[in-house]
Amino acid sequence: LPVKKKPRTFYSAEQLEELEKMFQEDHYPDNEKRREIAAVVGVTPQRILVWFQNRRAKWRKLQKLNMKANRKYPASSA
Repeated sequence: LPVKKKPRTFYSAEQLEELEKMFQEDHYPDNEKRREIAAVVGVTPQRILVWFQNRRAKWRKLQKLNMKANRKYPASSA
């Protein structure tokens, strides 16, 4: 039997702004915090969990790219 995927959740600019603000405060919100964020943003705690997982992946990718760039172009010590 094929697995039913959940439909993609689209976030408004206001929701994304709130989520990004929460991400700056804490990259790993606990269950209670996720429920609070879900209530504020207006989606399910499960969607919040997935959003944070994806956001952390994006953050790690950016960190890795920044480290590569720093090795390639080290700051001049003039």
